[in-house]
Amino acid sequence: MRTIRLETGRPILDIISYGRAGPGARLSLTPAQIAQIHRTVSRAPEVVVKVTGGGGSTTGRGVNAHFSYIGRRGELEIETDDGQRLTGRGVGWHLVDDWDLDLEEDRKRLDLFATNRRTPPKLVHRLIFSMPAGTPPQKVLAAVRDFSREEFGFKHRYAMVLHTDEPHPHVHVVVKALSEDGVRLNIRKATLRYWRQEFARQLRAHGVEASATERSVRGQSRAPKLDSIFRAAQRGQSSHVAARVNDVVRELKAGSLDRSGAAQLQRTRLKVLRGWKAVRDLLLVEGRHQLANDVAGFVNQMPPARTEKEELAHELMTLARQQRSKDKHLVR
Repeated sequence: MRTIRLETGRPILDIISYGRAGPGARLSLTPAQIAQIHRTVSRAPEVVVKVTGGGGSTTGRGVNAHFSYIGRRGELEIETDDGQRLTGRGVGWHLVDDWDLDLEEDRKRLDLFATNRRTPPKLVHRLIFSMPAGTPPQKVLAAVRDFSREEFGFKHRYAMVLHTDEPHPHVHVVVKALSEDGVRLNIRKATLRYWRQEFARQLRAHGVEASATERSVRGQSRAPKLDSIFRAAQRGQSSHVAARVNDVVRELKAGSLDRSGAAQLQRTRLKVLRGWKAVRDLLLVEGRHQLANDVAGFVNQMPPARTEKEELAHELMTLARQQRSKDKHLVR
């Protein structure tokens, strides 16, 4: 039998790991696993939790600038871990002072990071929690509030602000990297995976259907969509992604698209398919025939496994075909 793990710190549907049930034992699915499978195959809205990069996290000036940005220069309300709701242009510097980030920055200047010219440690981590368009913004904020209280309360100082100026409601959270006990928060892939699960759980507690399934399990690639690239260009944030698109265009013109990584992607897809088959078999054994059929339908509708370059090439060629069709229609 294959081992299936859901709702843990590991991948939510760990269908890539294999194992066997003990002698005389039969692997069975828990109610929580059944619920997660149902959410995945019914395509419940997927949560997004990400850490934003770039500068602005290692200096007090940078932290102040980030607070100014997410607070829309004092127009939006910034909610803190101790219940304060702050507005105005001085919020950023107030929090830098309240969190003692200026003192920590002074200590950094005297340590080995400055001496060795290594990258200095972050003063804060900048997080974004978001949901698809149509999700009630206040429920997203309430879920992030509960999540932050459970994960960071009485350990790391934090503040948050809700943004509704884009179709998908999202909450910016700034977390002090050093805890009140002097323990530094390190964010790894497993951390983000766990945070996604917990954010989804908090949303469900507020009556919002939400899931946190791994991309590979859903059969999705990580390639950015061209429409998102266009929107990034409008914000002046597309240089890196645009360069990747240009690389794909050049390779397509040369007739030699780089497919490095495709073999590993296919191996992962094969493991995912085997895992879903194990899930379906267990559901049939347990008499859950409708859910088993839903699993089969979900797998049959998975998009092809493509690398980022292959996905971008597919989108570019689709757009080219659509444009040619429009041109022909105009000629007629």
